[in-house]
Amino acid sequence: MAPDSTVESPLLQLTDVTKTYREGDAERAVLRDLSLALARGTTAVLMGRSGAGKSTLLNLISGIDLPTSGQISIDGTELTELSETDRTLFRRQHIGFVFQSFNLISTLTVAENVLLPLELAGATSDDASRRAEEILGRVGLADRTDSFPDRLSGGEQQRVAVARALAHDPLFVLADEPTGNLDYATGQQVLALLNELVSETGTTLLIATHDREALDRADRVLHLRGGVLHEGEPSFLAEAAHPSSE
Repeated sequence: MAPDSTVESPLLQLTDVTKTYREGDAERAVLRDLSLALARGTTAVLMGRSGAGKSTLLNLISGIDLPTSGQISIDGTELTELSETDRTLFRRQHIGFVFQSFNLISTLTVAENVLLPLELAGATSDDASRRAEEILGRVGLADRTDSFPDRLSGGEQQRVAVARALAHDPLFVLADEPTGNLDYATGQQVLALLNELVSETGTTLLIATHDREALDRADRVLHLRGGVLHEGEPSFLAEAAHPSSE
């Protein structure tokens, strides 16, 4: 898939990104020559069957892993040219994550979980506390700041995860199957909340998901098939939504 030439100064730029893994004597290509330009403030949904490489792509975009070849640039910073330490620092400053399994730290309270990325990003104690209080209020959990994650419902835990992802005003939020562990109604509430918050802040959002409802909230829909990135709704979803009359 070629970059979108209409995107000027994109926040995310992938150029000919390939990721291979060695399996015994052979190499397996998970991603093949991916190119993509994603504009600032865009909400994009990344679809694909299980094992298609969605999580692999998010790990590359965040700098957790490096591509076998190709370039990945976020806000003009070339991630493939940074050391592992510098990629970690960049990620702490500029990227927020929402995971399927919530990934909250069980020994920290709700407020402490949200404070963590702020402190890692270098916020002062007073500023961090004010921001944590503000964002927890926005997700409807102002009264649960001293609770521990195991005292919350799944939907409440994911709202904490959304608050944590957005607390440090990141450039980019990556959400990996954020509704995967939630029932339908709760999942839709979380998606609506996530979209509302990123719209207010102008944050760029990339959601990797199987949830077709996410498509209705997307500016762009992407899908992975055979290691190749395509634009538009996957055919198997389109067929399910609009069955043939034959």
